Amino acid sequence: MSDTNTYSIRVEPTKESRLSQVDFSNLKFGAIMSDHMLVATYDDGAWQDVAVVPYGDFTVNPSMSALHYGQAIFEGIKGYKFADGTVSIFRPDKNWERFNKSAKRLQMPEVPEGIFMDGLKTLLDVDRSWVPSQEGTSLYIRPFMFATEGALGVHPSKSYTFAIITCPVGAYYSKPISLKVETYYTRAAEGGVGFSKNAGNYALSLYPTQLANDEGYDQIMWTDANEHKYVEEAGTANLIFRIGDTIITPHGDTILHGVTRRTIMELAEKWGYKAEQRKVSVQELTDGIKDGRVSEAFAAGTAATVTHISRIGYEGQDYELPPVEGREFSNKVLDYLNQLRYGKINDPFGWNFII
Repeated sequence: MSDTNTYSIRVEPTKESRLSQVDFSNLKFGAIMSDHMLVATYDDGAWQDVAVVPYGDFTVNPSMSALHYGQAIFEGIKGYKFADGTVSIFRPDKNWERFNKSAKRLQMPEVPEGIFMDGLKTLLDVDRSWVPSQEGTSLYIRPFMFATEGALGVHPSKSYTFAIITCPVGAYYSKPISLKVETYYTRAAEGGVGFSKNAGNYALSLYPTQLANDEGYDQIMWTDANEHKYVEEAGTANLIFRIGDTIITPHGDTILHGVTRRTIMELAEKWGYKAEQRKVSVQELTDGIKDGRVSEAFAAGTAATVTHISRIGYEGQDYELPPVEGREFSNKVLDYLNQLRYGKINDPFGWNFII
């Protein structure tokens, strides 16, 4: 989006940091928030009062639009600390672009680059000590926006709050995961909001995910709403498979177009692999596991990074994937991304946004 405004970002430092209370050797994902957050408000058709302030509660009106009509979107980004202390964010410009696609679909105002990117940079500069340096850790960054108009009625809100909060984290998944193919419940339908990162998509996933958990699976594998015939994505990440000599990821407007997924497919092409974004049927997947054509399967996302899939359950039968140590592509891409994001190798693509 084009925006010629210059936004002044006010910084209000916390009076007492909580940093000394954090055990960085034992980080639970999403449990410990950093000292500050970025907040901006939208009212009367304009963004205003952009500020980095101490992390704290919002005041909520009981008739606030987001609580009743669901206008709420978010993103997930990660920041990393290099060995020399440099702080870097991985491809946040792509998250900004996707955030505004979500905003447009939910009839919310787009967030200007001067607020999203400059605000992110200012926030991390203030809280750079919160970016962990231990191996396998990162700073999880959550930009989000919600409707704040205090009035009942089904219409787009006239006011919004945009905010960014951060938290130091370890791995989201510490081991390979198992997935159950979902053949009844639906995440998204064509023409809907599956491609957007909105709160409702995650709310409706909770019950079927719990059912899968009760059966011993870590997550669910969503399928299309019409026939439950085609693979879409996992509950918390995109899916990527190696079928024969081709790296394949499901594609369509019912699927979140993840930044990590995009990055991996771009790397596959640059490394000379065949790479396709297309429909993948459950039948193709299960038959391919049985005959050995599906040699790799993994979840890809900001939180999940690259998480190997160990088994897939479908209609009462488990399909076991090959041993993780023999998976050439997924292990290669995971190692490369780790080295790139932690600044251990040169960044030929300009993906690391240095603070």
